[in-house]
Amino acid sequence: MKPPASEERQGGPDAVAAPGPAAPPALSAEPVKKPPGQGDRRSFGMRLDVRNLSLLGVLAALIVVGGITKPDQFLDTNNLQLVLTQASVIGVVTVGMTFVITSGGIDLSVGAIVALASVWATTLATQEFGFAGILFTAVVVGLACGLVNGVLIAYGGMVPFIATLAMLASARGLALMITDGKTQIVTVTSVLDLGVPDSYVLGIPPLVLVFAAVTVVGWLILNRTTFGRRTVAVGGNPEAARLAGIDVRRQRLYLYLFSGLCCGIAAFLLVILAGSGQNTNGNLYELDAIAAAIIGGTLLSGGRGTIVGSVLGVLVFTTITNIFALNNLQSDVQQIAKGAIIVAAVLVQRRTARNGEV
Repeated sequence: MKPPASEERQGGPDAVAAPGPAAPPALSAEPVKKPPGQGDRRSFGMRLDVRNLSLLGVLAALIVVGGITKPDQFLDTNNLQLVLTQASVIGVVTVGMTFVITSGGIDLSVGAIVALASVWATTLATQEFGFAGILFTAVVVGLACGLVNGVLIAYGGMVPFIATLAMLASARGLALMITDGKTQIVTVTSVLDLGVPDSYVLGIPPLVLVFAAVTVVGWLILNRTTFGRRTVAVGGNPEAARLAGIDVRRQRLYLYLFSGLCCGIAAFLLVILAGSGQNTNGNLYELDAIAAAIIGGTLLSGGRGTIVGSVLGVLVFTTITNIFALNNLQSDVQQIAKGAIIVAAVLVQRRTARNGEV
């Protein structure tokens, strides 16, 4: 005989009923959720503040060292202006590099692109068009090189390391071909005037003002626009970004275009600073830009970037170079010191990642 439906639902006639009143509904064990990203955003901001404060401390220590070793020369106003001016050229390149690394890529060709853009912009044919011709040529050459890198990487499926390494060799070779190994002197007065003290605004060289403008624009794009959020998303997880509706290939193309644009601007600044174009311009800029971005807090594997940290990293490296030069230390010692700083920064990042802070 089939048991009643009520007994069947309770496990049959032999089922033991729990004594006492029915138990109340179980309370959800899920904790109360904070507004999306609130805690992460605060902790992330605190970590960035700690990194930036650390870099400020390092920069302050270097200033003290320079002031002690060469007080009359290092603390001179002209020398400080020189440090900021030299930082401006590599700093503009570093802003573009920060975007590329944040997206999980790398650009080894930035120094070669600066060299190619500077020599192409200082040919006699280009200088006939004056200030506008030099600026336009430098920017267009930078954009063209960035476009080639972006197409090869985004749509050609090439690894960024290989594609930009090929661009490095090609751009250096083309720069040597254009100059035939000779220095191209700039004769356009309006360009040269930007490098003299008379053009300074409240004691600030125009090159520094351009660097500041590029930094502000870069910070706004990375932190306040959907382009910046897409850049971080692509660097953090390209597949998840694709599933979220982001055109990953197009985003990477835009990023290398932006890096090329920064190289073109830096080339124009270098022409103003040096008053000439040479195929050796931008030597090891890729090392300095990558190192500045890494020690500034940009994650080498992508997914996190900070413009402020990168700028502080540039100032740290430029100050180190200036102190070494004033103390007549050889350039190989400078490169060893930079290499040690890079290794230390990467080790700190790996330790932070293991601790779950990234």
